Parts: sequence; structure tokens; C-alpha cells
Amino acid sequence: MRYAIIADIHANLAAFTAVLDDIERRGGVEEVWCLGDVVGYGPDPHQCIELLCQYKHVCVAGNHDWAAIGKIDTSDFNPDAATACHWTAQQLTPEDIQYLDSLPLVVQRDDFTLVHGSPRNPIWEYLLSTSSAEQNFAYFQSQFCLVGHSHVPLVFECSDTGACLVSEFPADTILKFAKNRLIINPGGVGQPRDGDPRASYAIYDSEARSVAHYRVPYDIGATQARMVEYRLPVRLIMRLSYGM
Repeated sequence: MRYAIIADIHANLAAFTAVLDDIERRGGVEEVWCLGDVVGYGPDPHQCIELLCQYKHVCVAGNHDWAAIGKIDTSDFNPDAATACHWTAQQLTPEDIQYLDSLPLVVQRDDFTLVHGSPRNPIWEYLLSTSSAEQNFAYFQSQFCLVGHSHVPLVFECSDTGACLVSEFPADTILKFAKNRLIINPGGVGQPRDGDPRASYAIYDSEARSVAHYRVPYDIGATQARMVEYRLPVRLIMRLSYGM
């Protein structure tokens, strides 16, 4: 069976639609695994929730999902993120709020643990270094863990000796599973931060025991135009062009 692994849609409907279309072109999947932050930053929070719910899926809570419904405050957000969050809260329907409120912090699927930030701190922790990843391997029991939050496609590998290595996860790369434990980040759908503005996602093939990483171009200008229309922060608009 095949599963789509997506993270950090961030209310970017154009990017999300492009990813879903690309998944269909590649043969489709049985289920979508979403690693949180469906909303935040972008111009289409309601539409992205509505579209995700049209698919068989599981989703965990991200910090922007919770902030948009008041489950956490925005005091730890930068000013642009906080401004976008407060705008997002005004766009949500009662059904959207109920959906975001229902999202769990952790989901188990097959031999995978799904979280937004990290197993140790599912809402807030960014996994970008081997030192933090090494500590996090103790916080989940499955062989594999899927994370988002940093918007950077990475693979952390823990050997039998406990040594932890990190590697980039380039586009069109197929990661074959072996005996080592892995933490995998598929990158961001709606706001990539690795210098590549294309939407990022992955597909897990349970029969092949592999995860493939893909990048998808989308109409960035269309998303930016909607953000301008809604007077969202200029920095959030411009960063989409550079994937930063």
C-alpha cells in the first residue's frame, strides 16, 4: 500500500492542490498522513481544511493549528506569524475549529510515529541537528518517526551503537529501509525553507519498504496575490518566491 506524507500546508491552496495532483499522476495513495500545520501563514485556511477532509487521512496537530483556535497563545510567534495567525482565526468556520481542536499530538501508523515537531515535544521542537535528534530517538518506540515543523526535508538515522547521522533528502530520491531507526521530514508543502520554492512531500510504499521524496512546482504568484489581497505580512508573501 502507498501513503502520502505531507506537512506544513500552511493554508497554501495552490501548493496543496499541486501536490495532490502530483500524487494522482504517480498512481495515487490509499491514505494521506498529514504532519500538522494545515493552517497559518497562507491565504486559504478554510479551503485547505475542506480539501484535506475530502481524502482518507490522519493528521496531527501543529503549533499553528492550535494557535488559530486559541489552544496556545502567540507570544512565542514572531510578529508576522502572530499577525497571520490572528487573521487565520477569523477565517475559520465552526466546523474548521472543531476539526483542528480534534487533532491529536501523536498518531501511530504501521511502524511509524507521526508528530509535528518532535516525539519529545510534538508542538514546538524543531529537529534540525543530530544532537536533538539523537535525544528524540528515546521518545518513540516504532522503527520510524515522521516529523514536520522545520519545513526542511531531512533524514536522521540512528545506528545500533546509538550514533546519529543526518542527511538531506533530495528530490526524486528513494530511501530504502534497512534495520536502522529513522526520523524523516518530508519538507513543507506550503512554505518550503530549504532554498527550493517548490512544494515538498513524500510517498511511503509499504510493500517496497521505501519512502520517495518529490518536489512540485505550483503557481506561487497566485498564492502571493491572495496574500496581498488579504494584507498578510509582506515578508510572508516574499519568502514563498525563494523557499526560505
